Amino acid sequence: MQTRVARLTLFVLLAGTISLAIVYRDRFDAAALQAWVQDAGAWAPLLFMLIYAVAAVLFLPGSVLTLAGGALFGPLLGTVYNLTGATLGATLAFLVARYLASDWVAARSGGRLKQLINGVEAEGWRFVAFVRLVPLFPFNLLNYALGLTRIRFSHYLLATCVCMLPGAIAYTYLGYAGREAVGGGEGLIQKALLALALLAVVAFLPRLIGRLREGPMLSITELKQRLDSGADALLLDVRTGADFVGEQGHIAGATNIALEELSARLEDISDYQERPVYIVCRTDKRSAKAALLLAERGFADVHVARGGMTDWIRNGYPVSRA
Repeated sequence: MQTRVARLTLFVLLAGTISLAIVYRDRFDAAALQAWVQDAGAWAPLLFMLIYAVAAVLFLPGSVLTLAGGALFGPLLGTVYNLTGATLGATLAFLVARYLASDWVAARSGGRLKQLINGVEAEGWRFVAFVRLVPLFPFNLLNYALGLTRIRFSHYLLATCVCMLPGAIAYTYLGYAGREAVGGGEGLIQKALLALALLAVVAFLPRLIGRLREGPMLSITELKQRLDSGADALLLDVRTGADFVGEQGHIAGATNIALEELSARLEDISDYQERPVYIVCRTDKRSAKAALLLAERGFADVHVARGGMTDWIRNGYPVSRA
């Protein structure tokens, strides 16, 4: 009973504080932050990291803090302070969510939500690393959401700290370059170009991580064996509808979503985000593009059928045109 009251009290306090922070978030800007930190003297780094951590818990914009960290402390120390504050805030939000509601969610989740949670837990640190490296997911909300799973805390902490480093370096340096631009510092063009290069690397990370998450290509023989085994998997044909029922036909049981439509129809196959997906086309060129897209969007077990329907027919396997 005491635990329940403590959790309820903490939840009310947290919800109220977050609401106030959102209402007054317009007052939270780089100028105000700079004034607070500069007035702190020798305690400035500690105060900055504390503000960053609290901001992450209260859903305040981290981009303002990261850029300010670079402007206030430079590219090296700014990166250290930004990363430390962000990691501390992510840790606090994770632990709060786990204390408040992880047991309740585990007891009441079912259906697709349960499948999603199980998939995230099975991936463990790899999932945390992916969502930290690929900036498609809201940082503050994600911290709380991951706390509702059974991912090991040590794995969460280490993957968060390590995999936020590339983004921290890029955005901290951008803040530093912005300060230099305002102050007319030396080597401005070189610093601006380096900042742009770092941002380009961060922007390329989703494609790189997507390629790393792609499973190995399957030969048509391996694909046939897996389909015959009755495995719980999605066979995705990414040719056009006309090709799907045309001369080559298709493999029985395949789901047809043309490559051009795939991005807009991911919800149709969201149940397979953590289950095997086998992709076929006429050969394997469209399949490779589809596999990269799915991997970038978080599909964990994606395989391209090498040679596609051309090899399927060459092997004498049955096709359907209905």
